[in-house]
Amino acid sequence: MIRYVLQLLAWMVFMAAVILWPAGTLNYPAAWVLIAIFTLGGAAMVLWLGKHDPKLLRERMASPVQRGQKPWDRIWLTLFMLGFCIWLPLSSWDAARSGFTAVPFWLQALGAVFILIEGAGIWWTFRENSFAAPVVKLQEGQRTIDTGPYAIVRHPMYASALFLFLGVPLLLGSWLGLVFATLFVFAIAWRAVHEEMALRAELDGYEAYAKRVRYRLLPGVW
Repeated sequence: MIRYVLQLLAWMVFMAAVILWPAGTLNYPAAWVLIAIFTLGGAAMVLWLGKHDPKLLRERMASPVQRGQKPWDRIWLTLFMLGFCIWLPLSSWDAARSGFTAVPFWLQALGAVFILIEGAGIWWTFRENSFAAPVVKLQEGQRTIDTGPYAIVRHPMYASALFLFLGVPLLLGSWLGLVFATLFVFAIAWRAVHEEMALRAELDGYEAYAKRVRYRLLPGVW
């Protein structure tokens, strides 16, 4: 558990650096709010999973390159993480250009709410699915999950991530970051489609589940 806490702290220090350094100032309240949400949310995840699902915690904190992972997913995940680490500093830099005033306060507050909604969605997903690994692979004993959020959409974690992609640039105060967030939405959609190809081919019951639950990310839309 201590190892996971230290791993989380190291990641948060890195996140703080890539957000605050491009802004050119420590006087950036929205950035500190985002860092606090990430830190407290990450700590809550580690503690909750450590108590209720240690196996899933090990999966979530493992390397993004794993044995059994689909080769295409290794490339996708590497590019996604690189893009995320570019997107954050780009957003804070863009916010600083306007003196942190481009996005009205109420929209920044809404962005914070969106990030909290994303966290709640992730927790709900973890509670229902002990096989919610960060990589695309078939795990020993894995079964098709159709309860909780999986009864609404086939990829609830990706659906929750949509709130993150909207919330982060709004909270940081960056319209440019919001524009680039659309790339993450398309990237997540692409992964969802290709992940389903693997699940339909390898996971018992997934084909029938996909027929029952029609939508991948947005109920009534897609």
